[in-house]
Amino acid sequence: MFSSFALVKLIELVIRPGLFLLWCALLGVLLLRWRRTRFWAGLLLIVGLGGLTVFAVTPASVWLLRPLEDRFTRPDPMPTHVTGIVLLGGAIDLPVSTTRHVTALNIRAERMLGFLQLAHRYPKARLVFTGGNASPFGGRATEAAVARRLFVSLGINPRRMLFENRSRNTRENALYTYRLVKPKPGQIWLLVTSAADMPRAVGCFRQVGWMIVPYPVDYHTRAHGAAWLTGLARSLTLGDWAAHEWLGLVYYRIRGWIPVLFPAPIRKNG
Repeated sequence: MFSSFALVKLIELVIRPGLFLLWCALLGVLLLRWRRTRFWAGLLLIVGLGGLTVFAVTPASVWLLRPLEDRFTRPDPMPTHVTGIVLLGGAIDLPVSTTRHVTALNIRAERMLGFLQLAHRYPKARLVFTGGNASPFGGRATEAAVARRLFVSLGINPRRMLFENRSRNTRENALYTYRLVKPKPGQIWLLVTSAADMPRAVGCFRQVGWMIVPYPVDYHTRAHGAAWLTGLARSLTLGDWAAHEWLGLVYYRIRGWIPVLFPAPIRKNG
């Protein structure tokens, strides 16, 4: 039997906008063979091909992703002292990295660069990487193991770093890292992850009792405006990412893993 984690992962794969629209179009083509199902065939073709056209022509993916990326900003001014820096996994292509024995990164690769920049900016800060294996079928390989090799090869002293290798999702990132680090009141910890992922990540950390400071990186939308006709592949990639985050916020709120539906920056009085 599948675990609830595996079931959620498989459902998420099926309802990805790009794949969903493609299946609608293919099913519509198949149903055209029978007269009784031609109405449904036409409807499915309109949904499938129409949706793919919308993503190919318009900045729909940008409209979905930008509110997520704009939700949190970097600290201004930056703190003079930082206790530690936490980097969320998700930037490593684990199957490629493990089968080819290399460090393969995906479109979230800027997370690693942002983390390294902060590590050099705050040489006394503790460094934490959190990421296990998010495959619904499990596996022994972990992002933490690949990240360790990468950071050591780039000159980071392994004695500065802690690696959390059990987590499979953002909620577990927060929970297991909190238990590993045991942050104390008054300490300043920075959280590094992609800007689009930050609302859900911050919510998870707050829910476990850690008021961590967001440091978003890895932006994929402009600050203003949006280009049309950017290509179907890129649009669907960003659209799938945005859908994952919006649906994830709803799911996490229902499960009680985040305190509010759309976590926001904490406003300082005065």
